Amino acid sequence: MAATDDRQDIVIAGGGYVGLSLALALARALPGLKVALVDARPPQTDPEEAAKDLRASAIAAAARRMLASLGVWEAIEPHSQPILDMIITDSRLDDRVRPVFLTFDGRTDDGEPFAHMVPNAVMVRALAIAATEAGVTIIAPDRVVNFVVEPGRAVASLASGGTLSASLLVAADGVRSRIRTLAGIRTSSWSYGQSGIVTTIEHEYPHEGRAEEHFLPSGPFATLPLPGNRSSLVWSEKTALAERLVKDDFLFESELMRRLGHRFGEVKVIGQRAAFPLGLTLARDFVRPRLALAGDAAHGIHPIAGQGLNMGFRDVAALAEVLVEAIRLGQDPGALDVLERYQTWRRFDTVEMAVVTDILNRLFSNDIAPVRMIRDIGLGLVDRLPRLKKHFIKEAAGDSGDMPKLLAGHAI
Repeated sequence: MAATDDRQDIVIAGGGYVGLSLALALARALPGLKVALVDARPPQTDPEEAAKDLRASAIAAAARRMLASLGVWEAIEPHSQPILDMIITDSRLDDRVRPVFLTFDGRTDDGEPFAHMVPNAVMVRALAIAATEAGVTIIAPDRVVNFVVEPGRAVASLASGGTLSASLLVAADGVRSRIRTLAGIRTSSWSYGQSGIVTTIEHEYPHEGRAEEHFLPSGPFATLPLPGNRSSLVWSEKTALAERLVKDDFLFESELMRRLGHRFGEVKVIGQRAAFPLGLTLARDFVRPRLALAGDAAHGIHPIAGQGLNMGFRDVAALAEVLVEAIRLGQDPGALDVLERYQTWRRFDTVEMAVVTDILNRLFSNDIAPVRMIRDIGLGLVDRLPRLKKHFIKEAAGDSGDMPKLLAGHAI
């Protein structure tokens, strides 16, 4: 629907999990705050339509606690699958033996699964419904095509012809963020020459809640458990081959079985398959006066560690806490000194994760014999050090660093 010139407190561009969860967090913490969310697609509130999208993501324990504190985990949980353990292998595709170098118990010290697999559409649908019920104004289908900063406000121009003005504009519009470009914020970015293939399979034998990541010279191949005898695939491959695989049924199925082997028994691909280019994108700045970047608009990383989505939730929790506390103190939420608190909070963690995923991908996506030997020895040593393994599980669960209140399961 079209919007006229309308004054809001906060305007969010992007209706994915980042935009919706931020809108919901703000509306829940500050009832009466005028929050508008603009997205190119109407909110997915039809359960039958949501069920057609079989894509899924790993939600870390900290992010699950945030979703629970926002009141949406109850609707998501019946569709989720806890990851109970994880194994990592490293071998060539044609190796007859694929030794397991590293195993993880998938529970934190508190006995909580370190992650759950959650269907993307189910999560977004639950967030959209909750945000609407909390009083968030959702403007869709529409999009922000331009914005200007004026004294005390940002004014966003919409494709529909209307405008929205607010103390703060939040860009949650993805890794190719138009708003980031309009703001003149530069990025550090490069391509890995890989594409990530995602799809869903149904299999004969149960996965028993186990996630597996197989490091291959062309990139990691991961199977992640879903409810029932189903698994989500995240398959990194050289871009030229990935494009052929998604177009050729016979080639896709034959190459899939080469990677899966026989551990799942009979396998059937039940989800649409798609390939997405993989690279690293890191915004030089996360904030400008009246503007904040969140989620993929601020950072896009390789999926090798499965942390991209969870980094977005950490952005949401930190930004929401900064904004809510500023507003309660009577401060201007769009003022640069307020927004820099968010940038300071998130920058080190973001850069650290970007560096870690970049190094991991370069280390494991090759077939250089000395490098393979060193990394396999390293994996074996980690497997024999329980304290170090617990540290990695804690990191994967999101229970590290200066945690925002929402990630600890507390209200702001």
